[in-house]
Amino acid sequence: MSTTVPAGYKWWSGGKSPFNVSYGKLMMWYFLMSDTFTFGAFLISYATIRMSQNYWPDPNHVFNAFPGFGHANLPLAFVSLMTFILIMSSVTMVLAVHEGHKMNRRGVEKWMAWTIVGGLAFLACQAWEWTHLITGMHPVLVNGQIEELSTTVTGNPWGAAVPGLMHEGHQVLTPGPIAFGGFFFGITGFHGFHVFSGVVINLIMLIKTRLGHFDQRGHYEMIEKAGLYWHFVDLVWVFVFLCFYLV
Repeated sequence: MSTTVPAGYKWWSGGKSPFNVSYGKLMMWYFLMSDTFTFGAFLISYATIRMSQNYWPDPNHVFNAFPGFGHANLPLAFVSLMTFILIMSSVTMVLAVHEGHKMNRRGVEKWMAWTIVGGLAFLACQAWEWTHLITGMHPVLVNGQIEELSTTVTGNPWGAAVPGLMHEGHQVLTPGPIAFGGFFFGITGFHGFHVFSGVVINLIMLIKTRLGHFDQRGHYEMIEKAGLYWHFVDLVWVFVFLCFYLV
């Protein structure tokens, strides 16, 4: 026996929606939850491999460079700047959402533009960091011979120092765990792809704002959904920063 469902039938007959949120926001939360599992799996596998090694590169030595300061030893200064830029872009996104609640198109345009600038600045910093690691050569003792190695997915010059052995004024090291480069470039690259995607999404939202699409709809909920994604990207960076640069 078949039953016909009347058009416009309301499946939820309670007084209040169980989630009290729009369908679009709910789907964004589901996506972010699934993406959290992905990042979590990467970071857990990284922690597992790292804990299984007797030696792991010291971040104070690996990440001690800063653009324009030559060979000055500035541990974690540059990545701290990157973190500050990303956090400030999250603040500008909050302000954009706030202006959207007030239906202030000019305000949304201004703060979305600054959010995009922050995202691009972070990506530029990450590109410099990667370039510095990949092209920076370090003397490493390999099978009794001193070789020049850089940080890649297949090589790691950041092993333990060889006592008393110098090469052209630099301390000679031993090869470090190969997994370091693979995990670093893999996880930070995956996060960087999310930042790039967020910049593209924010740019689309800025264009739609300028064209008046959200004023025609009567709300700026799309800015809120883009904001959820951007805040997620910022939050993930906190854990990436903790795992690779601090611990």
